[in-house]
Amino acid sequence: MAQYSRLQVAKAMHETGMVPLFYHADVALGKEVLQACFNGGARLMEFTARGDFAFEVFAELNKYALKELPGMMMGVGSITDAGAASLFMQMGANFVVMPSLREDIAMVCNRRKVLWSAGCGSLTEINRAEELGCEIVKLFPGEVYGPGFVKTVKGPQPWTSIMPTGGVSTEEENLRAWFEAGVTCVGMGSKLISKEILNKKDFKRLEEKVCQTLNIIQEIRK
Repeated sequence: MAQYSRLQVAKAMHETGMVPLFYHADVALGKEVLQACFNGGARLMEFTARGDFAFEVFAELNKYALKELPGMMMGVGSITDAGAASLFMQMGANFVVMPSLREDIAMVCNRRKVLWSAGCGSLTEINRAEELGCEIVKLFPGEVYGPGFVKTVKGPQPWTSIMPTGGVSTEEENLRAWFEAGVTCVGMGSKLISKEILNKKDFKRLEEKVCQTLNIIQEIRK
């Protein structure tokens, strides 16, 4: 069962401006990544469930977060059907992210009052997602659409909250383009939690990158 309401999760997305994305089959490594992101100031983590027995890894990481990292909100990404969403919500997922708009997933998440974010690529999809109750729409893949798409959507629909994933990096120029276009937050995977960091187990460097990126976002928003 989710420990944080969808309003609490949405508020954290608004306030921090960033959702780190991560997947690895090694639970011990995952705990180190979680700890480093937490130490760097992140309060959200999207576990991209792409491997076999990913739900078992997620369950262990969420238990760790609940016990050791107060305020850390674990969610799950890359969810493509309602059955998978239900399974991860039983493991305590506080939010569910999908690569496309799936109404079956929206329904099971709404039933449990868990925040969900659907991958959308058109104004029609965004409108449908919002009609179904989506608080923050995922723009995916972000690099295909770019900040210009966000700015265009926000013109007629300033109330729409958008989180691009893909095409977002830790560089100030890139982040500035997205946030000045009007995004609510950004999803960031390998550009933040790189293979090099994981291979070297350089978790101090990860902590520093998370902190630096969050500081850049806050400066841009001033």
